[in-house]
Amino acid sequence: MKILIVEDDPVLADGLTRSLRHAEYAVDCLNNGAEADHVLAAQSYDLVILDLGLPGLDGFEVLRRLRRRGAAAPVLVLTARDGLPDRVKGLDLGADDYMIKPFDLPELEARVRALIRRGQTGGGSALAHGALVLDTAGRRATLAGEPLDLSARELGVLEVLMMRSGRVVNKEQLAEQLYGWDEEVGPNAIEVYVHRLRRKLEPAGVSIRTIRGLGYLLEKAPSA
Repeated sequence: MKILIVEDDPVLADGLTRSLRHAEYAVDCLNNGAEADHVLAAQSYDLVILDLGLPGLDGFEVLRRLRRRGAAAPVLVLTARDGLPDRVKGLDLGADDYMIKPFDLPELEARVRALIRRGQTGGGSALAHGALVLDTAGRRATLAGEPLDLSARELGVLEVLMMRSGRVVNKEQLAEQLYGWDEEVGPNAIEVYVHRLRRKLEPAGVSIRTIRGLGYLLEKAPSA
């Protein structure tokens, strides 16, 4: 799951980025509304955390343009503006949630989980593929009813493949969802994570097929 933070307070932006990456999200961060508008016109995110008092363009205008383009990404407005008119305006422009600074980090993380769950699975938190079940909210996976021991990156790869079940996913798409702009990606990192997942999934008849030159496809293995 990939999140864009648009926040011009460098201390707050850094703290949010670190916290959400620790919670296993891929995070990009910008401090300028005009730059955010440009990026959101070209890229998709699973969630946008948006301040209102931004240089370039204010958060209201960023939100207005995002919704005008038809983008459905959930938006959490995070601002010090606690007046009712601002809250109403933000929600009317298409914000999905509105949170006032200062805030408690556990509450923000809970709202992030709820918004991503709502946006990706229509309110449900479980993805299923044969004997494989992934709880996107709880960040847990089971295979044939047994818990799967997965690292954060392995879980991220699995989530992307399950969200696109039946479609080929290339390395660039996986890396884009797993890493922020400023995180270095080793040349063989994705291959390593896919290899580890294969070893854990194949005993229960679920395999990740490599489509040479294209990417990976999550599929059920043929019956023995």
